Amino acid sequence: MLAIRLIMTALCALGLYASVFMLRKARLGAQGQLAEPSVVQRPAARLFFGVSNAAFGIAFYVISAALIWIGTPWATPALLIAVGLAALTSVYLAYSLLFVTRMPCPFCWTGHFVNWLLALGAILLLHRAA
Repeated sequence: MLAIRLIMTALCALGLYASVFMLRKARLGAQGQLAEPSVVQRPAARLFFGVSNAAFGIAFYVISAALIWIGTPWATPALLIAVGLAALTSVYLAYSLLFVTRMPCPFCWTGHFVNWLLALGAILLLHRAA
């Protein structure tokens, strides 16, 4: 169980890095300071309430990292719900990247894979706790 928690925490750190990078890029894009077209300029970069997906990502990874280590009965199910929603959102955004936007975005893919791996990790934690 410790190994799963450590790996998930490292994944949260990687996702946090990608989110911070993309939030900075979104802010530069909003100021017209990007030299090339970017996914941060697309509507899919602000799926919920007009807020940057990267800003949600920052909050998500920090909260998820905390939930991984909280030892209460509700923490793992809450984590599973959070990472499940993030993983589903990543499925939609990955589809959008591949078939709608058609733009390269290594940091986006990093976040998507992190979300999918976190969902797997949360399932393993829930299974081990049962």
